[in-house]
Amino acid sequence: MSIHSRALSSTFTRFSSSLFKSASLRQFASQSRAPPQKLPAAPTPKLPSAPTPKLTSAAVHKLPSASIPIVQPVLSKANISTSARVLMTQEEVTESLSKMDISPIYTSDKNGSDEKGEGTQDSPFKTPLQAMRHWGKEPFPTIYVDSKEEGQQFSVISQAQMKKLTKVYQREVNKAASKSKKEAEEAAKREANLEESKSITISEDPSLPAATASKINGLNQYRGQRVKVYGWVHRLRKQGKNMMFVVLRDGTGFLQCLLSDNLCKCYEALLLTTESSVRIFGTLKEVPEGKNAPGGHELDADYWEIVGRSPAGGIDNVLNVESNPDVMYQNRHLWIRGENQSKILKVRHATIKAFRDHYYDRDYVEVTPPTMVQCQVEGGSTLFKFDYFGEEAYLTQSSQLYLETCIPALGNVYCIAQSYRAESSHTRRHLSEFTHIEGELPFITFEQLLEALEDLVCDTAQRIMDSKYGQLVLDIHPEFKVPKRPFKRMDYKDALQYCKDHDIRKEDGTHFEFGDDIPEAPERKMTDMIGEPILLCRFPKAMKAFYMQPDLKDPIVTESVDLLLPNVGEIIGGSMRIYDEQELDAGFKREGISPDNYYWYVDQRKYGTTPHGGYGLGLERYLMWLLNSNNVRETCLYPRTADRCKP
Repeated sequence: MSIHSRALSSTFTRFSSSLFKSASLRQFASQSRAPPQKLPAAPTPKLPSAPTPKLTSAAVHKLPSASIPIVQPVLSKANISTSARVLMTQEEVTESLSKMDISPIYTSDKNGSDEKGEGTQDSPFKTPLQAMRHWGKEPFPTIYVDSKEEGQQFSVISQAQMKKLTKVYQREVNKAASKSKKEAEEAAKREANLEESKSITISEDPSLPAATASKINGLNQYRGQRVKVYGWVHRLRKQGKNMMFVVLRDGTGFLQCLLSDNLCKCYEALLLTTESSVRIFGTLKEVPEGKNAPGGHELDADYWEIVGRSPAGGIDNVLNVESNPDVMYQNRHLWIRGENQSKILKVRHATIKAFRDHYYDRDYVEVTPPTMVQCQVEGGSTLFKFDYFGEEAYLTQSSQLYLETCIPALGNVYCIAQSYRAESSHTRRHLSEFTHIEGELPFITFEQLLEALEDLVCDTAQRIMDSKYGQLVLDIHPEFKVPKRPFKRMDYKDALQYCKDHDIRKEDGTHFEFGDDIPEAPERKMTDMIGEPILLCRFPKAMKAFYMQPDLKDPIVTESVDLLLPNVGEIIGGSMRIYDEQELDAGFKREGISPDNYYWYVDQRKYGTTPHGGYGLGLERYLMWLLNSNNVRETCLYPRTADRCKP
């Protein structure tokens, strides 16, 4: 007999034995309840409709007759002398089993998958245990595993292995049943508690002093007094039946609140979940010595109310520390409620303020240039185009050209605005939309421009660290220190030599040559090896934009600069600007740009031109450096990238 025939015989025996046994018992039970009478012939029992291995009548006929059991007579309890035979002929068994679909299940430790497999020869499961789970009940159909015989792909699982795995499966089933029973008991208990809690009502005691409303960060002055605080439930912990600790968040800080007795037994308390918004009244008390709480105090509540409910489980049902980045960014609106993300956004706020304070103290004037434009700054390939009432227009790549027009009227100027780059970059420091901090300065030299960049970066960092947000920076990046001036100066050609000396190569394994752009990874490797800020200067003219001033000593390079910082690489790009009209016209021609849409820009060279320079700083990259973040997506509110424009 073949392996498959033996398997079918074994399967048939198990199923038919189970079938006839259950049929006889049902018949006996039926006759036991009926009054004594002559029994009619028993109907053929219905077979279970569960999916099982396909067994044709031809296969059944090949089975030995001994494998088809004959059901013995069943006697009526009421009349033992009267009996009726409950029989199925072999033909009836064959006909019934031919209608059953008892296909074997295939597994393969080499090629199978418990997650994606279907249990077929072409798509097997990985483990026999998964085959049992898939079938869902005993008896199991024939299970095949990898064959150990040469030239044979599958063989029937051994009896010993089948017996061992059946025990494992039974333990799983019992464990699941026990868990289900426990959950049902707990659910019943919760339901009973909920019903009981409906009889408990809480209300504000009118004899208590009026509560003073306060934000959490302003509570210190109210210790020992009755206050009222609004916020979201950040954390929730129940301690026995008579105590509940709620950590409240209102955006300004965190507050631990103690709810006791009926305040934690009422219906609303039993349904309270994280991220619910609440209003809590109580007396603000200093925490006992040896105990810890945010701010060193806690609110001993005497009354509270739900303002807005949150689903059971709060955000944890959507996001947790194990969520992949796509899930986090898809739910960024919830992610920012986390402690670390909210700290980053607060530091971002402080950083923007520090930049504005820096500019204000140095007599810069802030302007607000348009972001819908009809000219390019950084090359046409990265422009977002759109139809502007029948004319082609773009989202701005930079506000630099407009800032240049302001310096004859306002002197040193700056702007903090959004810029857009339509480049399909997927690096950790690229965004399609970013916050651009740009400045322009008239009547300066290239060296003065470099000094202005040093001053901008260091002074802003120092202002942040001296503010109340400095501690947040240290919470996220404990090793941060404001860099020392002056920064290291390095020419582009010297950077090429450094890369060659330290075996920093291009992707194809060759060395960088003059005119090559140094991409992010090798640039950052060089920066991290040097370990300090670098002003990388004098890039080749062919690599840079049309408006950059050639170096008077070496006209094949420009008076241009990138500021490189450890862990990030480039965060600032700047240059002296061409201020001669003929040189500017040559730059247009070199880049194949029509000057027609730049008439207003060219006019700056006609009406009192002057040496001037400027720069652009990416706020998100600056924050990467400040907070030691791994990706610019973490340092903005809702990142826009080549593959994401939502939420």
